Amino acid sequence: MNIHSFLDKDTETFTHVLVDEASKHCAIIDPVLDFDPAAGKITYDNANNVIGFVKSQGLTLDYIIETHAHADHLSSAPYIKAQLGGKIVMGKYIDKVQKTFKTIFNFDDLATDASQFDILTEEGSELTLGDLSITAMHVPGHTPADMAYKVTDKSAGKEKIAVFVGDTIFAPDVGSARCDFPHGSAEDLYDSMQRLLALPDDTLLYLCHDYPPKGGREHIATVCVGEQKLRNIHVKQGTPKAEFVRMRNQRDKTLAMPRLILPSVQVNINAGELPKPEDNGVRYLKIPLNQLS
Repeated sequence: MNIHSFLDKDTETFTHVLVDEASKHCAIIDPVLDFDPAAGKITYDNANNVIGFVKSQGLTLDYIIETHAHADHLSSAPYIKAQLGGKIVMGKYIDKVQKTFKTIFNFDDLATDASQFDILTEEGSELTLGDLSITAMHVPGHTPADMAYKVTDKSAGKEKIAVFVGDTIFAPDVGSARCDFPHGSAEDLYDSMQRLLALPDDTLLYLCHDYPPKGGREHIATVCVGEQKLRNIHVKQGTPKAEFVRMRNQRDKTLAMPRLILPSVQVNINAGELPKPEDNGVRYLKIPLNQLS
């Protein structure tokens, strides 16, 4: 198992490429589409970097995995699928998110049965990538649909585990994901993070985002469970659930909505598909007014 991480500095999002070296098959986790909201301009620099890597290594893409419907960046999954193939994977609980935002955006034609995605996972679902086993973990809290993916590699004789955690736990000096989106829950997030922290201390957790303190360190893509238990400012070992829930809810009240939440969510709940062109050939995003506090 090899994992290569690509950082989009604009949204501070990591796209990870998981590679089974024996078979040369791979999976891409949380791919980013570049979007300039002021200009309404979409570009593909991040996606093309990942595509170029996959091609240069002679890899076959099996899966494009979305850990959840992101609110901070648009997904490039359909673009990558068109270039490399592969199936788009999402947690089955995305239907709850679709139903919520179908109403907010007044999308008459949006299917809310998650049928836009190729593969739907739930707790315990298994994906095979060459010699690697990928197990889905339902980790709600940030949203009700969040999934983490635990990868197990037994090919070297000793079991090796890595987990793509999505928006659950962040770097130790950053803490945890927000829980104030529709159907989010600090109680659920605490329980989800405890599941991750119950894994062996040497398990590597691959982050979806990193937000380094200003003037501090460089971005980091991964951290081990043992370090999280020792140093995480929100949920280090021994942190009571009630204390975390109180802190998380109070902190969330001070946070502005993500800069790209409205463009991102309407695209991402539709498996990354952009709106269809109107009769003038132009695609349009919708901005509902006064719908998000």
